Amino acid sequence: MRLPSKLCLWMLVLAGIPGCGGLTDGATRIAYAIEAGVGGLAGTDGARHRISGISPAQGSECTGPYTVQFDQVGALIIWCKDASGATVSSHSTTYHGRFVDTAQTFKLVKTAGSTLTVALERRGGRAVVVDVE
Repeated sequence: MRLPSKLCLWMLVLAGIPGCGGLTDGATRIAYAIEAGVGGLAGTDGARHRISGISPAQGSECTGPYTVQFDQVGALIIWCKDASGATVSSHSTTYHGRFVDTAQTFKLVKTAGSTLTVALERRGGRAVVVDVE
């Protein structure tokens, strides 16, 4: 039995749609947290807001130490490591650039289970990452 081509197409489309963030990576999860946190930043220039508790971990992914880089040119890169410090995966995104600019490049080495805090400031009407801890 041959399926109609439109039905086959819809099956392929639906199979490729991630549900509830289940197919995200560490960099995208950080970007989503920034997207959610930008709403806490007031609209006036000079306003400041901190987004705390950001984690790249989900399930068993990126649960060890990690290095994260917020690049001034707009990339967010994460290297997930094992207990010995070897990189087990790395991911990058520019998704957060829709919501924030980055004032300078920040690169941090974080221990297993630790979270990020991102400090934002409103500059020229845009949210700007001014510090990452």
